[in-house]
Amino acid sequence: MSTTQWTCTPRVFPTSGFELLDQSNKLDEETLPTYQPEQYYPVNQGEVLNGRRFASVCPYNGDSITMLESSASTYVVLKVYVTGQARAHVRELRIYKQMNEVETNYPGRNFIRKLLDHFDIEGPHGRHVCLVHEPHGTSADFLVKMFPGHAMTLDDMKPGIRQLLIALDFLHSECHIIHTETSYLSRFEEAEVADPSPRKALKDRTIYKSLGFPPKGGLPILADFGEARLGDQEHNEDIMPNVYRAPEAWDIVSSRTLINGRNPDGIFDDRVHMAELIALLGPPPPEFRKQRHLSSAFWDESGNWKEVAPIPDVTLKSLAERVKGEDKEGFLRWLRMALQWSPEDRPTALELLYDEWLMKGLGE
Repeated sequence: MSTTQWTCTPRVFPTSGFELLDQSNKLDEETLPTYQPEQYYPVNQGEVLNGRRFASVCPYNGDSITMLESSASTYVVLKVYVTGQARAHVRELRIYKQMNEVETNYPGRNFIRKLLDHFDIEGPHGRHVCLVHEPHGTSADFLVKMFPGHAMTLDDMKPGIRQLLIALDFLHSECHIIHTETSYLSRFEEAEVADPSPRKALKDRTIYKSLGFPPKGGLPILADFGEARLGDQEHNEDIMPNVYRAPEAWDIVSSRTLINGRNPDGIFDDRVHMAELIALLGPPPPEFRKQRHLSSAFWDESGNWKEVAPIPDVTLKSLAERVKGEDKEGFLRWLRMALQWSPEDRPTALELLYDEWLMKGLGE
């Protein structure tokens, strides 16, 4: 149910001057292994949804399409969930409700993307839940790919990590919420009119290539709470997509993923994932194994690894050879402090924020 009603008239977007892409080439959401076209709302540029005009397609997500809309000088982003994702959108709305109920002036609240409204629309194959947000820019993953070697330097990374840790501390300590990924703020409707994005014209829909653009400064905000969890409840399931599993900080400064978890066939495998963790962290403490109901799949009763996957011969230091920036040893110490088997041994977001390495250079 919508809580706000807007009115506007459709803007006329170019009907020519754009590149028509080969229909046989997969584009954006089509590249997802779980992609089913009937689950996605067939967006059209200039379309009016709940009184707001759709302008352009933003970087896509696995369970939704994100669109930029504008009316006069007001911009919002519309996140359209795929059909059949009731748990995800219900969870995201519940998470936002919990955040909004927290009365605090904690600065981390300002680094969370706000939910402005939500409503439903009917598509050809069912109902889609739409979330209305403040406009955002490119994802952290897209931004990093714009740097030489697809990696930031340690000095480039620090300001964004500081802000994200403040936001995470707000979620953890004030809201008791566990989060997932990040995105950056910017705006880009006029680019779509002046230089229309490439697209694929299919029988039942048009798929627009997500707009990419160089960000003009700014620091990251936390967004997308469809996979977030309430921290005061017990969880023993995988609570986030494999690609977003910690530690994201490493992927910002290295083009080589710290923990890949894929077997020789390229398929994510918990056995490979666990073997890589052992290589970097050493074997888990006995208390950790005893508390996990799946431990017997990986270790015997004496705590010996069952050789379900080979343990790679790597270390954090060897993997960090190509990481660029000052005080690499300080970064590795900071990362080792965060990478702990047992949750109770891990530092809080605030403790990571005030670490000597991350504070170094602040204000310079």
